[in-house]
Amino acid sequence: MKNILVTGGAGFIGSNFVQYILEEKDDVFLVNLDLLTYAGNLENLKDLETDTRYQFVKGDIRDRELVSRLFDEYDFDTVVHFAAESHVDRSITDPEVFLTTNVLGTQVLLDAAKAHWKLEPDNKYSREYRAGVRYLQVSTDEVYGALGKTGMFTEATPLSPNSPYSASKASADLLVRAYYHTYGLPVNITRCSNNYGPYQFPEKLIPLMIHNAQQDIPLPVYGDGMQIRDWLHVKDHCVAILDTLERGRLGEVYNIGGNHEKANLEIVRLILNELQKPESLITYVQDRPGHDRRYAIDNTKIRSELGWQPSYTFEQGIHETIQWYLSNAEWVRRITTGAYQEYYAKMYNVSEEKGKPT
Repeated sequence: MKNILVTGGAGFIGSNFVQYILEEKDDVFLVNLDLLTYAGNLENLKDLETDTRYQFVKGDIRDRELVSRLFDEYDFDTVVHFAAESHVDRSITDPEVFLTTNVLGTQVLLDAAKAHWKLEPDNKYSREYRAGVRYLQVSTDEVYGALGKTGMFTEATPLSPNSPYSASKASADLLVRAYYHTYGLPVNITRCSNNYGPYQFPEKLIPLMIHNAQQDIPLPVYGDGMQIRDWLHVKDHCVAILDTLERGRLGEVYNIGGNHEKANLEIVRLILNELQKPESLITYVQDRPGHDRRYAIDNTKIRSELGWQPSYTFEQGIHETIQWYLSNAEWVRRITTGAYQEYYAKMYNVSEEKGKPT
């Protein structure tokens, strides 16, 4: 692993991974390909601007010519594919962009990797590739659908996506699987539970609630707020991805979970308590269509095979996350203006007057 293409590296998880791998590895050169849509923010990586091991390229993963040129120019041996439209609410209102980005964009990357790594690219029967190359697809536990009150997702759980977002990610995962079985492309898929931590765009639950509580405006909670998620600190996720790149068995899927199941309402109350804000700020809004009730990840495989385990307790992680957002108020302010405010009003049916639900 020397020349790495990271897609979506200006986003939340991607930017944390870019920072982490450049801290951990001295002998790498990393290209960050990001279209800089609303959730991409180069401020997340401003400390790397003078690092000679890092190069940012603005571009679309659906652009075949660009992706192929980057492979030619930088001779990548590793691809870590984060780039994706990822917010369920947005996928409900605009599913097409999720399908084109998450599915067709993935196909473009797979085709480029196959063409540049295969020793006999014109021989459809050949399954021989350059030594040491690997493509890693970063996916989500949402591809498995929803759980009842008990049970956990394993890597053998059938895919059963319930939103346009999760359907697009499941489709991309199946493409990756097909390129491994048909062409022998060296791949892995990781499926993580809900991430939290620094640099997360405030459309997601935890930063949204921190931001609203700080502003003393209503905290919109879907339905009864008892949707349960398994929470994973983004830094633990980054460690798991690197472990998979270095030691994962080719063609395998690895579930990455934090073993911290929490109901949304429990997290909202915890944030309010930490910020010493009243629970009267909680405002229940109509649940979104097809809202999965519970996710839980069984991470036995990655723990037993690769020796990974989460280092953060949820209590430690959420405290550090809240403090990060308090200490980076200017970062938050700059990304919670303009188009984001219009989106927020549309998603939660709020008026402009202090974000109150209508």
